[in-house]
Amino acid sequence: MNAIDAATVGDLAKRLQQAYETGTPIDPLVAQWPDLTITDAYRIQQEQVRGWVEAGEIVKGHKVGLSSPAMQQQMGVDQPDFGHLTSGMFHLEHQPITARFLQPRIEPEVAFVLGRELRGPGVTTADAARAVEFVLPALEIVDSRIRDWRISIADTVADNASSGGVVLGTKPTPLSAVDLRLMGCSLQRSGELLATGTGGAVLGSPLNALVWLANTIGPLGIALEPGHVVLPGTMTQAFFVHPGETVVAHMHGLGDVTATFGPSPA
Repeated sequence: MNAIDAATVGDLAKRLQQAYETGTPIDPLVAQWPDLTITDAYRIQQEQVRGWVEAGEIVKGHKVGLSSPAMQQQMGVDQPDFGHLTSGMFHLEHQPITARFLQPRIEPEVAFVLGRELRGPGVTTADAARAVEFVLPALEIVDSRIRDWRISIADTVADNASSGGVVLGTKPTPLSAVDLRLMGCSLQRSGELLATGTGGAVLGSPLNALVWLANTIGPLGIALEPGHVVLPGTMTQAFFVHPGETVVAHMHGLGDVTATFGPSPA
């Protein structure tokens, strides 16, 4: 199967960018390009990231998606995917979030904050653990520029792994102080309990997702840098969120993180 040419990569990246700018989702990319490969999709993702950086954004980390067996089964894949986190995606806890999202959902995650570089391939669990300076409770806002979330694996990869935004908690915790596998989590939206989960839902342990990420992006010439934030994947399913709602995740041993959604921008 031949890879798509650079002009097509640029055109598909532009379509996704227009969805960001207009607030109007687009049809799935695979509707026009049914043979779009995951390799092609990462090229489209990288083209978007290049444009964001040229416009002044700073890459501040990465996210891992499709890291639970249930999500992999739903998407018909046998591995996670990844996306980039840029400076404009981060929102302060308790402060009204007024960014434009198209069809946002929210997920509770552990955020790794790195104290040293991780560069694959060959990264082990021990390497990953040494590289983590501390962890924070986090809420990831996932969003799709593809209409009605009708995404294939190629669509979500091209769309920066359906990234939207990040809210970090403010209580750093050493990795050694919590067992991420057994850590329980509860998710509430405007006082209603939505779901509970554990860290073991994320590839057996969120730390495994960090290892996978470092070893996957290393051959692409990308390193995880000191200070970078890595979101390893959700501990529950994702839930839709709307303007005016408040979402709180409680993680045993890590504390709470709160996302407050203000009115939609005009």
